[in-house]
Amino acid sequence: MTDRPVSIADAIAAIDEPWHPHDLVTANDTVVRVARLEGEFPWHHHDEDELFLCWQGRFVVELEGGRSVPLEAGELFVVPRGTEHRPVAHDGAAYGLILERPETLQYGND
Repeated sequence: MTDRPVSIADAIAAIDEPWHPHDLVTANDTVVRVARLEGEFPWHHHDEDELFLCWQGRFVVELEGGRSVPLEAGELFVVPRGTEHRPVAHDGAAYGLILERPETLQYGND
């Protein structure tokens, strides 16, 4: 917990490689993470919901069954627990905020 505002822009500027989320804050039983997305992340699923908020750029959340959810800056989408998915950013780097539990495994639950 911090007693000062957190600058998302500063957090993004400090990211030096894609797909390595940085924790920004915790609230209740969740953590807000920021990540740089580039290319394709592996298919995976979680035992809990996962919220993606596109902060900058654009990316797609691909879901099992061939459905894709495109996100642009300011849009968010919740992947329901147990749903196979992967974020994909083909138009250069995109930045997203991710809301999930602190114990959520980045590469999902097997």
